[in-house]
Amino acid sequence: MVYGIDETTADRIRSWRDHGYRVTVMTGVAWGRYAPYLRGDFDGKEHWNETQQEKSGKLILHSGREVPYIAPSLSYGRYLAQGVEAAIDAGAEAIYLEEPEFWARAGWSDSFKHEWLVYYHEPWQEPDSSPDAQYRASKLKYFLYRRALAQVFDAVRTYAASKHRVPCYVATHSLINYAQWKIVSPESSLLDVGADGYIAQVWTGTSRTPNVYNGVTKQRTFETAFLEYGALENIARSSGKSIWYLNDPIEDNPNHSWVDYRTNWESTLTASLLQPGVARYEILPWPERIFGPKSMHPVSEQTEANPNPEKSLIPKQYETELQTVFHALNEMEQPASAIRWESAGTQGIGVLVSDTLMFQRVAPQPSDENLGQFYGLALPLLMRGMPVEPVQIESAYSKSAAGFLNPYKLLLLTYEGQKPPSPKFHSALAAWVRAGGALIVLDDDRDPYNKATDWWNSQGNHFATPRDHLFRVLGLPPSATGIHAVGKGYVLYESQSPAALTYLPDGGNRVYDLVQRAAKSAHLSLKETNALVLRRGPYVVAAGLDKDPGASPQAFAHPATVTGDLINLFDADLFESSEVAVQPGTRALLLDVNYFKTSTPRILAASAKITAEHASAGSLAFEAGGIDQTNAVVRILSTKSPREITVNGKHLDPGQYSQSGRTLLLHFVNTATPQQIQLFF
Repeated sequence: MVYGIDETTADRIRSWRDHGYRVTVMTGVAWGRYAPYLRGDFDGKEHWNETQQEKSGKLILHSGREVPYIAPSLSYGRYLAQGVEAAIDAGAEAIYLEEPEFWARAGWSDSFKHEWLVYYHEPWQEPDSSPDAQYRASKLKYFLYRRALAQVFDAVRTYAASKHRVPCYVATHSLINYAQWKIVSPESSLLDVGADGYIAQVWTGTSRTPNVYNGVTKQRTFETAFLEYGALENIARSSGKSIWYLNDPIEDNPNHSWVDYRTNWESTLTASLLQPGVARYEILPWPERIFGPKSMHPVSEQTEANPNPEKSLIPKQYETELQTVFHALNEMEQPASAIRWESAGTQGIGVLVSDTLMFQRVAPQPSDENLGQFYGLALPLLMRGMPVEPVQIESAYSKSAAGFLNPYKLLLLTYEGQKPPSPKFHSALAAWVRAGGALIVLDDDRDPYNKATDWWNSQGNHFATPRDHLFRVLGLPPSATGIHAVGKGYVLYESQSPAALTYLPDGGNRVYDLVQRAAKSAHLSLKETNALVLRRGPYVVAAGLDKDPGASPQAFAHPATVTGDLINLFDADLFESSEVAVQPGTRALLLDVNYFKTSTPRILAASAKITAEHASAGSLAFEAGGIDQTNAVVRILSTKSPREITVNGKHLDPGQYSQSGRTLLLHFVNTATPQQIQLFF
């Protein structure tokens, strides 16, 4: 994947193609080395006024004056289109547009003022002058990047039509993260404007963002990652389009330690693998910052006593572990019959979210800083082992997603911090309830953005809040607190703020009490557990949950236990055991040898790319290639001890392999050029 469109793109594409690679191109949408456009080389006009700008006049820059965040105009869309057309000419087989991002604190540039006039047919208003102005500014930001992406995708379709189809994808953070980081992006709209799929850019950098639960503010990397990956998978599921999960072993902050990177990477990876609907991954973005000769990072976290810890290259064990896992990710697409939850709480529960979650994040009256309106509903369920899903409101009424809500048994909704983009959602939601769904609405109606100008209070509608309209469609009065039957389903309404509850020591319990009440009425049995354990063919993915004070004592009485002939892929020596206890905080990726009923020798796991594998009655041959001079560790299914092993024709010292039970373990040194390995039994 060649990054960026500039005068060097064609040469870089050619270089990789000359080495036998299939080449795609990724370039930033909101920023990039686009000085020729800004200076006027593209169309004879300078475009510096398209830099996103704060109220103070401060320009929002990505990396220096010539790499600003852009408020995209039509001419900017044409510039990007021209750049990707040149990349296609040079041999790019796919186009990835990265991170369409408009900062919520922006909205004061001349370019944005002009776009406001064109879009709303009235003079620009300062976004922080009222909730209505801020909401409308966010809608415009959303539209501008949706338009820019559509321009590029349309251009690619037209340009490549006479040659060959060139798919287009968007690499994007999750709605959850963008909302918390106060960025507006056309999240659920990306597939509507022509994207063929997503890269879900979730990693330590996003998932370590703190949130509040039961009054405690802290990083919850695993839980946040689980919800972030789930949000993007939910959007992709509604369209059937492709999605890849980013798997980055490091983060943008270079000052954390290798220990910190490894611990958090294992948490985000585990969270991604617990999403059974996805089996594609993007590994090693910016590989030089992980394995490069200058990629020095602290060996321990900074402390007051040790503010400048020693730095080192990547530790050998982490280096080996990463290569093992990268190759295992190739095998995650398993038959549906081979995928099952071994430990999980009640499934089919979701928290409804809209792209408008990004519209209320800054002055004059921002929604909760820690996004409690979402986490306050999701964490009480996830902390009890229920694999809750963020459910995209926009997909519920999409023409391409018929029956989108059908898999869910219980949904939670608030309009605190977000608003429904269309009344069509209420029709779809009401139909789902009447068919037997249980809906919990938690909202105190005090959100000042209820007064923002939108469909529920304009165009002939006069509802004080969008919730009022929902209840009208459900056939309930707005004040209908408590639980009510609606068709075959139920609606439970409580006039409370979910964000406010997150700051209370028993806030999670209060939300869960509502879930229990709604579930009882709907005859939905609730199950709690202290671990999430998912089997994907031979692979076992496990995460131990921190004990929730309000959770059922029975659920946390004993740690979940995984049994089998288990190889630990997070261990550099591929440790093998018969049992793994999933304690709180455990993150595990295991391979169960018992899944394989054959006695024919085969590769089970390796910190090298295995090709040309061939087994016969008395031998096993394969090729192994990896990052040069790293440790190759290979575990092989074999009940027999080998009488001889050769690597490129040279005998492997007996001290470099051992056989126990049904497996054989090999150690040797990787080379970039694949080595021929032969075993004779």
